[in-house]
Amino acid sequence: MKPVYSILTCIFLSTSCHPCTDKEKMIHEIAQTEKAFEKMASEKGIAEAFYYFADEKAVIKRENDTLIQGKENIKIYYEKRNNRNATVNWTPDFIEVSDCGTLGYTYGKYVWKIKNEKDESVEYKGIFHTVWKKQNDNTWKYVWD
Repeated sequence: MKPVYSILTCIFLSTSCHPCTDKEKMIHEIAQTEKAFEKMASEKGIAEAFYYFADEKAVIKRENDTLIQGKENIKIYYEKRNNRNATVNWTPDFIEVSDCGTLGYTYGKYVWKIKNEKDESVEYKGIFHTVWKKQNDNTWKYVWD
């Protein structure tokens, strides 16, 4: 009987470890989340969008390698920067999801446009990298940006 239990245990473990996620569906979900994030930043403001799409324990890296930790601190950071004259646009060039379907990441190009004191538009371009975590309610929130 022991060999039968050993074989059944091996079969159970080998089948339970295979990914059972629809990666293409999740990649699409993250792409839609990125679009909604960008749209909210445009319509409701950068601080509100970065707050709404942040996981409770999210971290962002800004300026001289400064880490801002936590959803509330991220909102405060963007509110203090007075981004009312700023816009940001981005497009992921690449999206991937873990085999287990709980984490994903994106990277691509962004463009910040900020009006200076002379009402001139100044543009900053760069590359972004965001790590997304699937929440208990099946939404995606960023944990790193």
